[in-house]
Order: sequence, then structure tokens, then C-alpha cells
Amino acid sequence: MRVRTAKLAGSAAVLTVVSLLAPCLRAQESEATLSGKVTDSSGAVANAKVSVRNLATSQSMEAQTDAAGTYSLAKLAPGEYEVTVSAEGLAPKKENVILAAGASLTFNAELSLLPSAPQAQPQTPANNAPNAPPGNKAPSLGDLGFSPADTKSNPKEQALLDKRTHMLKIHQRLGLITTIPMIASVATSINAGGRNTSNTDRTVHMILGSATAGLYFTTAYFAIRAPRVEGAKSRGPIRFHKAMAWIHGPGMILTPILGALAYSQKNNGERVHGIAKAHGPVAIVTAGAFGAALLSVSLKF
Repeated sequence: MRVRTAKLAGSAAVLTVVSLLAPCLRAQESEATLSGKVTDSSGAVANAKVSVRNLATSQSMEAQTDAAGTYSLAKLAPGEYEVTVSAEGLAPKKENVILAAGASLTFNAELSLLPSAPQAQPQTPANNAPNAPPGNKAPSLGDLGFSPADTKSNPKEQALLDKRTHMLKIHQRLGLITTIPMIASVATSINAGGRNTSNTDRTVHMILGSATAGLYFTTAYFAIRAPRVEGAKSRGPIRFHKAMAWIHGPGMILTPILGALAYSQKNNGERVHGIAKAHGPVAIVTAGAFGAALLSVSLKF
């Protein structure tokens, strides 16, 4: 009797254990596994994030790749999943897969580099704008008061402006050089025009005056021959500079002529007389007008 009771108790215990383990065994048989490898153009991608989302239940799981780029997600319920693979510096990849009950699916992903961001275009420096303050930039038609519409299709006018600018720069530099013999000529005029002057003093004064006249007319050539740009208007100091030219221009013509007359009279032992006596005053007025014209474009007011 006792033996029979013991057998019944043992059978009951076995049935109880089997009934408890059966659901677990059935669950293990229905679970699926997703594994694979993540790579890019250079090889395996470590520390990539692999996440799965069950489209039916919205439950999600995630894993991270190892140094070899492999990953594994186990204990997944069968069904359709959205798999997302991402890594730093790489474009993410998203794809749907279907896991069958008890299946082990391999899903490999190759990621590509993120598209490079467009480089910022260099901006035109502010000092290249037509209305920018004076600097090292080349002058433009806009500096002369032309609108952008006027200058848009005027390459010929721009070429004329470039040539004019070049010639006027030479004009200005020669004008500065001309002041050297001019000042020396004015300084030597004191000894050349006195009563007790020597022929040497007069000759030195004449040579300096001739050098001044030569440089002056060379300087004037570049101003006169510089091409004109239609529509350009003279403003400020330039207008004054041109106005002074009407004084020192005729004066520079008269001064050598009157000086030659005075030189001839002195060499003949005569006193300077007649129109030749105007040589000194004309020379002073001419030098003053020339100096004022030079300062008007050399200094900023």
C-alpha cells in the first residue's frame, strides 16, 4: 500500500514539473533571433546601433556591434520588424524584415558616408563694392556715379576707365617730380634777377626753368591724352584742380618766353624792361596755382 502511494506521488510530481516547463519550452521554440554584421566602405563598423521594432506590438529592442561589427538580438517574437542601423558619421539604414517562429535570420547592413555639407561661398569683400571708401581696389565706373544698370554691359567703358586711371597716375607722379626743379628755379630767381648777378646765376636759373617747363608739359600730356569717359562728372577737389590748370597752364607757357627775353636783355648789359619785366610775377602766380592744384588732389579735405 505504501509502495503504491509512493508511485502515485512520484507520478504526480513528474506531471506537475512537465506542466510547468511545457509553456517555457513552447516559448523557446517560437522565439526568433536576428543577427548580422555592419560594415562601411572601409570595413567593419564598431559601436553601431541596431534597433528593431515589432510593427504589430510596437515593442522594440536594440543592440550594439562589437569590434568586428557583429550584433545579435535574441528572444524576438515572430512577426514583421523595422530594423534601423545607425553609426556616427554614417547615413542610417532602415529596412523591414519578417521573423518566423524559431528562425534565426541574418541581416547585414552596409552604411554609406553622410553627404558632405555644402561649403559656404566666399563673400565679396566690402571694400570691392563700387561705393566703398578709397582703398587698394581698382576704380570702377560706379565710383564715377554710374548706376549698376549703366555699368552692367559696358566693358569698353571700363577699359577706357582703366586706361584713364593709369595715365592720370603717371600725371600725378610727374607733377610731384616737377615741383623739385620748380622750387629750385624760384629759389635761384633771387640771384638771377638782381643788379649784381653773374652770367652763371642766370644760366643755372634758366636751366632749372627749362627743366621745369619740360617736366610740366610732359605731365600735362598724360592729363590731356587720358581718354574721357562719357557721363563722368568732376567733383570736389578735381573741379578745383582743373580750374587751377587754366591759370598755371598759360602761365607755364608765358614764363619761359618772358624768361628768355629777360635773359637776353641781361646778357646784353641792359636792364630788364618792357614785357620781360612780367617774368617774375607771372612765374610766381604760375608756381602758386600749380602748387594749389597739386595739393587739391594730394590732401583730403
